[in-house]
Amino acid sequence: MELGGATGRLIVLNKTPENLRTEVEPERPDEGTLFPDKGGARRLTELLQRGREFFVWLSFSSLTRRIIFLNVAGLLALVIGILSLSQFRASLIDSARERLVVQGEIIAGAIASSATAEQDTITIDLERLLELQAGESYGPSEESIYGIEFSINPERVAPVLRRLVTPTNTRARIYDRDGMQILDSRNLYDVLRSDLPPPDKPGIVQRVYVAIRTWLSRGTLPLYRELGSQNGRDYEEVASALKGFKSGMVRINERGEVIVSVAVPVQRFRAVRGALMLSTQGGDIDDMVGAERLGIVKVFLVAAGAMVVLSFLLAGTIAGPVRRLAESAQLVRRRIRSRVEIPDFTQRGDEIGHLSGTLRDMTAALYRRIEAIERFAADVAHELKNPLTSLRSAVETLPLAKTEESRGRLLAVIQHDVKRLDRLISDISDASRLDAEMQRHEAQPVDLTKLLNTVVSVANEVRHDDGVLVSLHFEGDAPAAFVVPGHDSRLGQVIDNLIDNARSFSPPGGTVRITCRHVKNEIEIVVDDDGPGVDPEALERIFERFYTHRPHQAFGQNSGLGLSISKQIIEAHDGRIWVENRHAASAPPGEAPVVLGARFIVRLPAI
Repeated sequence: MELGGATGRLIVLNKTPENLRTEVEPERPDEGTLFPDKGGARRLTELLQRGREFFVWLSFSSLTRRIIFLNVAGLLALVIGILSLSQFRASLIDSARERLVVQGEIIAGAIASSATAEQDTITIDLERLLELQAGESYGPSEESIYGIEFSINPERVAPVLRRLVTPTNTRARIYDRDGMQILDSRNLYDVLRSDLPPPDKPGIVQRVYVAIRTWLSRGTLPLYRELGSQNGRDYEEVASALKGFKSGMVRINERGEVIVSVAVPVQRFRAVRGALMLSTQGGDIDDMVGAERLGIVKVFLVAAGAMVVLSFLLAGTIAGPVRRLAESAQLVRRRIRSRVEIPDFTQRGDEIGHLSGTLRDMTAALYRRIEAIERFAADVAHELKNPLTSLRSAVETLPLAKTEESRGRLLAVIQHDVKRLDRLISDISDASRLDAEMQRHEAQPVDLTKLLNTVVSVANEVRHDDGVLVSLHFEGDAPAAFVVPGHDSRLGQVIDNLIDNARSFSPPGGTVRITCRHVKNEIEIVVDDDGPGVDPEALERIFERFYTHRPHQAFGQNSGLGLSISKQIIEAHDGRIWVENRHAASAPPGEAPVVLGARFIVRLPAI
């Protein structure tokens, strides 16, 4: 079909099965091909597996990986949110819709002015013409004008549409009053007749990209369908335009591209003669959005690089010291060397420094404990060896004794050594259980008023040949205020040991005096006796394990563990214990002060 006009000739190819070559669109992947096939999925899985193995292969600690992952993951989540919820895309869609509305009104007006009437003559009433008076005129009535049928002539409209649409890169379609398509701007160009090669099947990367872009852009947008020459009323905006209203729609095609379409009515003399539908080309808006997203991705890559570098620096200040601390702790466990020094990071002043200081203190306490156990084992072996040697000698000599008197002396030695062994073993067992028992039981408030009254009452009720009595006195606050955290049984054991020790050095008929009072934030318990006091060289050794100095008693009557156990119990209660001599208030000139007795002092933190 040839359309003649002042601007030249326009050739429109008829759409028949024999010569349909106006435009060939590449084959679009259907819904089933948006995702990779099994072979592609397998290759993708292998690639991800290799990436994971490479990442694990790197010499990062677990803490380093977590720091980098969390930092980059937070940044990635922010970028994904920006890409999926960008206001830039919405503003582009609104701008495109407004632009299409203005452009559509202009083109619709041009099309309406190019429309032609369907009748060539206008009927004039001759009788009405003869009845005209001077100065009157006669013309067609308004009803006759509105009754003229104007149609959209493709021969006259096509050149106008081509000139107006081509610079804007917009697709225009014109529909008549029945909704049938008259013109499509895609068909307004000369198309060479040739056989096109079959379109290439999209690859895995392209299909994945299309799927991701469709997922990001789809939202609640309807799917765009190409109707071709079918009834245009299936487009909601065209149906609305044929009723005289402007309307627009936003859709998305199968490739994830946003298409904005606007339909305006083609009117002349307030009568709708057709509809003009303008739509953006697929990819116009998406290209701009893609460019914006590409800029965001570039910013993300720069920020991610900076984040990784900062994460490495942060991990170096955290993971490195933690790794060194862990390696040192492992060496301590394996006992590779006699003594392992934990790295000192206390100068940092942060949690790592606090951890370093705590580990150093713990390791030092552990070594002290090990050394104490070793010394205790050596002392036990030494103390047990003496009575065993004596017992062995007495047993070996007993068959050689010829008189009853000799055998009696040997049996007395054997009995003495057996009692001594029994006493040593009991005290050693009590000392070895002490630490474990103190750790198992939680500290409870202990009322020293009740505890001291009970211990003193028991000590006075038990009769002794020496006739020594025990007195108790509280100074300062009310008795109910003397409360400390600890274990009442073990504290009672300490007081009982101190009373027994003081009684053993007191003269017959003497008195052991116990005084309890407050000293700042501590409670002080003082045990005084009237004995000879403590030798100056024994003041520092009196609390040593198995140390005993009792000139007035026979050898082997005391194990030397009582005061050592007492000190161990008091220190476990975060307290202190020491001994000093009581001296007379005045002494003769040039003479040493007179010793009145020994004084054991215990201080415990008060509640």
